[in-house]
Amino acid sequence: MHLKRLRRDQGGFTLVEIAIVMVIIGLLIGGVLKGQAMIQNAKVKRVVKQADEFRAVVMAFYDKYGVFPGDENKANIPPNDTVSGDGDGMMENGERFDMFNDLVEANLISGDFNGANVATHVFGDDTWIYWVNPPGSPGPGHFIRFENLPWDVCLEIDTKYDDGVFNTGTIVANEDYLEASTPVANFYMPF
Repeated sequence: MHLKRLRRDQGGFTLVEIAIVMVIIGLLIGGVLKGQAMIQNAKVKRVVKQADEFRAVVMAFYDKYGVFPGDENKANIPPNDTVSGDGDGMMENGERFDMFNDLVEANLISGDFNGANVATHVFGDDTWIYWVNPPGSPGPGHFIRFENLPWDVCLEIDTKYDDGVFNTGTIVANEDYLEASTPVANFYMPF
């Protein structure tokens, strides 16, 4: 009789206890996944906001000096400027490094842009603004180019603000938004 009592007292977890633990684990996993989705959503919004900020500072420079940063070719525009563009109204490929330096010299942005580096986006690669005719775009113009954005970020932005197709509309990319193409090398948003 003593042995039977020991067996009864050495019981394991009840089904209710196991169910409670499983619910807690499920809630923790759900919270982590939701948190990751919120972080990704914030990064996507940051890319769009960065494009808006670039448009604003470049246009503030234009409003103040009557020329685009990097393209300017007038003395002391902005003050202390040492490099001049060709003044043709297009921030061309060769002037894109100087654009950031001009914006710093005009006190519109901060940073250390020495003619060899550019701004970066939240996913860690380069961001450019220059005159280009991206594949599939309606024509040449000033575009903001984000390098090496994840394919799903490009698709989300293009779907939300344009037509969701990589080679049509005003937002375009140099390749399709496919999981196999992670990341998309060049993603263009209109200036």
